[in-house]
Amino acid sequence: MINFKKVEIQDIKSLTQLASEIWHEYWTVILTPEQIDYMIENFQSESAIKNQYDNENYTYYFIQENEENIGYFGISEKKDYMFLSKLYIKSTHRRRGIGAKAFEKIKQIAKEKSYKSIQLTVNKYNKNTIAAYEKWGFKTIDSVVTDIGEGFVMDDYIMEYSLI
Repeated sequence: MINFKKVEIQDIKSLTQLASEIWHEYWTVILTPEQIDYMIENFQSESAIKNQYDNENYTYYFIQENEENIGYFGISEKKDYMFLSKLYIKSTHRRRGIGAKAFEKIKQIAKEKSYKSIQLTVNKYNKNTIAAYEKWGFKTIDSVVTDIGEGFVMDDYIMEYSLI
């Protein structure tokens, strides 16, 4: 059975370990090991996540199966939309509909907070994930190249899901 557990401050270390495991397995096809390490340090380290909680209106949830953390998602409340920042699942649990269940939970949270849409950014070369988002009803509304420092960039599509 799939459950969602809100990540509390005392859970952040477990979240960062899970993120590192998944990112090092998942992103190697698209990104260099150096960029993966850099992005983990700057976006998924303990200090980065604490800063997101304190200053950027973020909330993270573990995706659990039989009380095991098999993935996670991160959302941030923006003025006009809910931002889906992260949605990752361990490779051993992919292609079983768990991402779709997580997205249903994300939609529920967004509706409870009266948002009219959910937006996300997705790497332009992440074809399988783009296909999943399109299947769920997301539309590409823009593209952006973001300089994240140290010579690294994120080359992304901006996608949106309408809740109305």
